Parts: sequence; C-alpha cells; structure tokens
Amino acid sequence: MPEFVIGETDFLLDGRPFRILSGALHYFRVHPDLWADRIDKARRMGLNTIETYVPWNAHAPSPGEFDLSGGLDLDRFLRLVADAGMSAIVRPGPYICAEWDNGGLPPWLFRDPSVGVRRYEPKYLDAVREYLARVYEVVVPHQVDRGGPVLLVQIENEYGAFGDDKRYLRALAEHTRACGITVPLTTVDQPDMLEAGSLEGLHRTASFGSNAEARLAILRAHQPTGPLMCSEFWNGWFDHWGAHHHTTSAADAAAELDTLLAAGASVNLYMFHGGTNFGFTSGANDKGVYQPLVTSYDYDAPLDEAGEPTPKYHAFRDVIARYHKVPDSVPPPARPAPAFESVLRDPVRLLDAPDRWGTWEFHEDLPAFDDLTPMPRLALLRTTVSGDRPGVLTFGEVRDRATVFFDGDPVGTLLREHHDRAVALPRANGELLVLAEDQGRVDYGPRIGEAKGIIGGAKLHGEPLAGWDVLPLDLEALPAPVTESAVEGPVAGPVLLRAFFEAEASADLFLDTGEWGKGLAWLNGFPLGRYWRRGPQRTLYVPGPVVRAGANELVVLELDTMLDPAARFVPRPLLGHTEA
Repeated sequence: MPEFVIGETDFLLDGRPFRILSGALHYFRVHPDLWADRIDKARRMGLNTIETYVPWNAHAPSPGEFDLSGGLDLDRFLRLVADAGMSAIVRPGPYICAEWDNGGLPPWLFRDPSVGVRRYEPKYLDAVREYLARVYEVVVPHQVDRGGPVLLVQIENEYGAFGDDKRYLRALAEHTRACGITVPLTTVDQPDMLEAGSLEGLHRTASFGSNAEARLAILRAHQPTGPLMCSEFWNGWFDHWGAHHHTTSAADAAAELDTLLAAGASVNLYMFHGGTNFGFTSGANDKGVYQPLVTSYDYDAPLDEAGEPTPKYHAFRDVIARYHKVPDSVPPPARPAPAFESVLRDPVRLLDAPDRWGTWEFHEDLPAFDDLTPMPRLALLRTTVSGDRPGVLTFGEVRDRATVFFDGDPVGTLLREHHDRAVALPRANGELLVLAEDQGRVDYGPRIGEAKGIIGGAKLHGEPLAGWDVLPLDLEALPAPVTESAVEGPVAGPVLLRAFFEAEASADLFLDTGEWGKGLAWLNGFPLGRYWRRGPQRTLYVPGPVVRAGANELVVLELDTMLDPAARFVPRPLLGHTEA
C-alpha cells in the first residue's frame, strides 16, 4: 500500500516529494448528485487533492444520532474523490468554524451549562470522543496506507484564536490515533497564533490570504522542519446580511498563489467551491454587533456557487501550470439558466390557525429555544396580559429577531443586531404573541454555544410575565392550504405561499427574491435557505437535481412583507453590490 509521511523538507508519497495542491469543497454545502462534477472541475484546474470539514451538528442533530445518508454520506464523497484519482484531507474539528451554524458544534451539547467548550472538560470530551469515533469509522478505511485517498487529518481548527489548552489538543490527538488514524496529523492557525494552537508532534500549517512570503517565513520559524503548507489560502470571503458582496482580485490572488508555489509550499484553496448554506445552516459573527451570514457561500471562489468556472479559476489554473502538469481540457462557460415566473397563491396565515403549524406546550417561565426538544428555529410565544394601563414589554435579550403582536395586530420587530429589547404595548389588556426567530448561531469566538430565542424572560411594568404557551413551528411538515385562492398586491406575513411551474428538464435555477421581505423557501421539499430584502444576496440558488422534469412546487414562508407575490427565476445569480 502507498506510504505518505512528512519528510525533512517535503511531504513524501512512497519516498518521493509530493506537493499538495488542494481545494476546499464541503460535501454538506453541495447537492450530493453534483459532488462528482465539482471534484472533476477541481482536477481540471490542476488540483490533486480535495479538502473538507465534517459538521458535527449536521450529522448529529440530536444526542445518539449520527446521520450518514444523502448529502451527509462522507463515505460516498471520499469514494468519489478516489474515483477521480485525487487525494483527500479531512478536518473533523470537532469545531470547524466554516461560517457554519455554531461552528459545527451541536447546540444540544450545551444544554448542561457545566459542559466545557473547546477545552479539557470531561463531559465535553466524552461527547467529542463519541463523535470522532463515528467519523473515523468512515475515514479509517479511506486512508492512503489502506489504498484510499486520505493523506492528512486535522486536529481541531484554528485553535490558537480561541485558546491554548494543550491538554485538550493532546486528548484529541491521542483519541484520533486510538481510533485508527495513521496518516500525519496537522493543525492550522493564523501566523500570529501558531504557538498557542498546536502541539509538538502535530504538523503546523498556516491560514492567510496575502503577504504569502512573510507569512511563510513566520510559519517556518514555528515549524522548522517538514513541508510548508498554507492549508487555508483565503481567495475570497463570506457575506453578512445588510453588508456588501465580497469579491477579491483574481490577478492579486493568483500572484499570491504564485508566490506560495514558487516557495515550494503546499496549499489548500479556501474555498475552491463554496456552495450554499441550505436550510438553516448559515452561522453568524458577533464582535459587539450580531451579523448573520447570507445563504450563499459563493465566497468569490474559483468555482462559483452554481459550480461554474470564474476568471479566478482560469487565473489559478495558469499559475498551477507553471509548476505542474494540468489536464488539457477546461469546463465550458456557463449557460444562462431558464428565466420565467409563476404566481404565488394559496396563503396559509400563521396567526389564523397556529395549531396547524405545531403543538402548543405550556411553560410557567418563558423558555429559551435550547430548553425545548427539538430545538426550533422559529417559535410562537403566547400569553395574556392584563392591567390598568398600557406599558412597555421588555425582554432580557432577543436572539435574534422577535416580532410582537397584540390581539393579532403587529406592534413591532426587535432585532438583536440593534440591541433591541423593548416595545410599547398599545392597550392594557389582551393577547400577546411573539414570533421569535433564530437567524444563525455564532460560529467564531467566545459566544459559541450560546442559547437562542428569548433569553432572560419577559417583563411588563417591570414585573415578570409568567404562564406562556409555546408553539415551536414544525418546518418539516408545513400545513397545506385549506382552500385554493389567489393573492393580489403586497402580502403581510407571517404567511405560507405556494407556486407551481413546469420544467422541461432538470436544470439549475436562480430564484429572485428582490420583491420579497424576509423568510425561507423550499422547492419540492428541498430547503433552499433564507432570503432577506436587506441583501446583499438577491437570488437563491436551486440545484439542478432538485428540479423535476414536469411539475414542481415552490413553497415560501414570508415572515415580513412581500411587495409582489410572484416567483421569478432569472438567468444568473444576483449576489449584490460590492465595495467597488
């Protein structure tokens, strides 16, 4: 069987120097029927390796569960990498960041406040060991010394940006070896955090996107022997709602890649192909202001969100060709997607019959989402207030959005990013309803693992409000319309709408949400993700395999106000304005 080791100056495959030319491709952000296409396009750009994270929370949405089906079939993904003649790098965390919800850590893990976060704490480590054991059951047979594609496995992820608990890192490394991982183990950190985030015996790699020569020199000072590797070469960036769409110069990124390769370094492009945060999987940042991420993870990568080559793809391929042989053929240019529209109709209004959306449960004290099983992304909170005067309703903290209704009328919307906590009620007596929304868990920094929903309860006139009915919205079983009816003009949410259209064949589509407010969309039951009028993202990507030849159903949950109840599909993605 092949042997892959770390030599004095190079990675060695069967005793010969082997430069890793890798691209990040997250299987969980790409429809599984498109994995082979994306892998092949990486090969045709000149890459020889595919790198992926493993998202713990996606595989284990509840304790004791480990889902390896469909889009989470890591075994199939690694087999497709091998079938393409490529190698693989696996980064199982347990923390991955990746701008992914909660950085990949399952929220159920932190229901017990005594559980540690990314440190040597017994309860946390017990859960981590169980998770890693399940991952390594898949990865071990795919290691290069067993005839598979996996060359490297990473321990933790940019740990130096969070802590320096060497005992914790050592426990992860020892467990990884005990589970049968025999390939070299690595860590990755930004250059000024290399010492805190690694251990002797683990090969240090760096993450950066510019000043390659200087940063490789810092890496060499911390890793005196062995190959240099930038295992996160940031060739783009991610977007937040309400900000601009990030792009980087293809020429500048290619020049930095050239510097890396001229220095003899190995590289992993982050990202080669970003993909999409389908459903509720996008994370958030919070460095004083909460910033949820958009649905698209296009990342201005060489391969765009829909899997089409960009100018950066061709610029990088030209650079790689100066150092290594690249395949003769390149993917053809993108063709426009079908453009058409359909009418949204058959409204199902949440407040008209909320019992159809889930099951009410009573709580004396207002619970956080994390106190509920399963944890919802949206929930209705209901109580009755009485008194001798109108007052101000205050919450401990809103995470992340709360729309308040009084006797069915909207009173106001509170946003976490504005640090909103209070709203005036118009009358002294009536039914209070709150629609609370989780917009994505923080994926980086000290707020990883925090609870969602309304934190710290609610007060009126300074007195705690008790006796709450809570209805977690079941978004896996959305209610069907009672009657078929048309919709004319602007629509106020929360409301469920449907549209139907015929397609000649399966094909990628781009759903234009520019005239909608805020909400979620599904096509044929597949969760396309969140949309929001504030942008920058305007279109939702619809993977071709989701579109059926023949009849198709689009379902939209509008939470705010929709200016025009029409479903428009446009030829190309619209990801928003840039800084330029």
